[in-house]
Amino acid sequence: MKLIYAGTPLYAVEPLCAILEAGYEVAAVLTQPDRPQGRKGVLTPPPVKEEALRRGIPVLQPERVKSDMGGLRSVCADLMVTCAYGQILTQEVLDLFPMGVWNLHASLLPAYRGAAPIPRCMLDGCRETGVTVMKTELGLDTGDILLSDRVKIYDSDTCGTLEDRLSRLSGELAVEALARIARGEVSLTQQGEGFVCKKVSRTEVDFTQSARAVSCLIRGLSPAPLAYAQIAGLMLNFHFAEEVVSFAAEAAPGTVLSASPKTGLIVQCGEGAVRITELQPAGARRMSARDFLNGRKVREGMRFERLS
Repeated sequence: MKLIYAGTPLYAVEPLCAILEAGYEVAAVLTQPDRPQGRKGVLTPPPVKEEALRRGIPVLQPERVKSDMGGLRSVCADLMVTCAYGQILTQEVLDLFPMGVWNLHASLLPAYRGAAPIPRCMLDGCRETGVTVMKTELGLDTGDILLSDRVKIYDSDTCGTLEDRLSRLSGELAVEALARIARGEVSLTQQGEGFVCKKVSRTEVDFTQSARAVSCLIRGLSPAPLAYAQIAGLMLNFHFAEEVVSFAAEAAPGTVLSASPKTGLIVQCGEGAVRITELQPAGARRMSARDFLNGRKVREGMRFERLS
C-alpha cells in the first residue's frame, strides 16, 4: 500500500513520523511552498518538508495543487493521508487515489469544522475535544467518519500544549486507520449537522467577561496570536492566566486587585478574577508576571484600558 502524506505545520509532523515508524510506505510528501518568515522575511520550508527531507522522502510543493497534478499522478499512490495541509482538494485530486483520501482533523466532527478547531474549542470553554479520521469529500470537513478519539482539556492547557497532545493522538489514529483500510475493515459513519469555525486572530481582552471566559481566551490564543490589553500606556500580551476562585473583591472589571511578586498580577473580571502568570510587554521577551512586576509601575488599583 503506497501512500502520499499531505501536511504543512509542526502539528502534522508527528502523524507522518508515526506512519513511517509503523512501516507504511510514504512515497511522497505534499506540502505548502516555502514562505518568508520573521521580520527579515527569510524563506523557510514547512516543518513537514524538513522532516520528509531528513528521511529522504520526495517532496511536492505546488502553489495550487489543483493546477499542478503531474507530480501527484507520477507517484501512483493508492491513497493519501492529509493533516493540516492547507489547501482544498478538488474531485480530480480525490479521484487519483483508489483507496481514498483520509483526513486527520483536530476536533470531534461535526463540531469545529474548518481551519482553527483547537483554539476555537478552547475559546468556547470546552472541557474535551479530540481527533477524527474522515474520508475526504468535496465539502469542508463533511466526509464520513472512520474513527475518532477524545482528550480532556485541562485548566493548565494552552493552545500549544493541547496541540501537542492532539498531534500525538493524530499519529496514533492515523496508524490505526491505515491498518483498518489495509485489512478492508472500513465501516463509515455519516456526520450529522455541524458548524465551521473561523480562524483566530490577536484579540483584546474584555475584562467585563467572566474569569473563565478571560482565562479561556488567553490560553486559547497562546502561544500565538495572543490576547492583549493596555494599562498605563503599556501594551501587554498574555501567555497564561488562571481563574482565582478565592479572591473576593468589589471593583470594576479590569481593575488590578494585586500586583506584587508574591501574589502575582490579579485582575477583576465581570465575574470573578484571573491571575495572569505569564506575559510579554510589547517589544520585550516573554516572562513570568512576577518578574514583570519587579520594578514595574503597575500597581493595585490601576485599571486596564479598553482600546476598542
